[in-house]
Amino acid sequence: MANDAAQSVLVIGCGALAREINAVLDAGGWGHVTLTCLPAQLHNTPDRIPEAARAAIRAGRDKGFSRILVAYADCGTGGQLDRVVEEEGATRLAGPHCYSFFSGNEAFAKTAEDEIATFYLTDFLARQFDAMVVKPLGIDRHPELTEMYFGNYDRLVYLAQTDDPALTDKARAAADRLGLAFERRMTGYGDLETELRQFAGTA
Repeated sequence: MANDAAQSVLVIGCGALAREINAVLDAGGWGHVTLTCLPAQLHNTPDRIPEAARAAIRAGRDKGFSRILVAYADCGTGGQLDRVVEEEGATRLAGPHCYSFFSGNEAFAKTAEDEIATFYLTDFLARQFDAMVVKPLGIDRHPELTEMYFGNYDRLVYLAQTDDPALTDKARAAADRLGLAFERRMTGYGDLETELRQFAGTA
């Protein structure tokens, strides 16, 4: 790896954000930023995220990266990811989860209490609804579990990063499958883009 500081920028991303992070980096022309991703399936076992991030940070340090952004929100780790990030001298995205930073953390916080009965999808989750939601919860094998898991929700809100009619159709089908009202909100990349710009030093 080159010794130039511009060549020592690493983003450790959640696999569920790979497309979005790459889109932001490509649009910015930030070829000096290297992206590596952890498996998206870690979201189903959030207790494993902190140590997986630690291992990736240390691997990055071994390769000579001096500036490392962990492109995760807290993601259900109960502050443990923040502990690891601080111990390892890295930085992470602000926010409790990706729904928040795609919406804009400040805006999401203002509406969170009113939307406590809302189930959210992102582009990734709309695309991978069966693999990330239906199968892990066993709904494909036991449809009766749908009411147990989603009976307290009243709507599904699709937070769209891209204007893709096919993904909108998938998100609407997911709402129908769960028996929830459907709403689509175009968020773009929200605070993810803002923080990547700041981290890349081009804000």
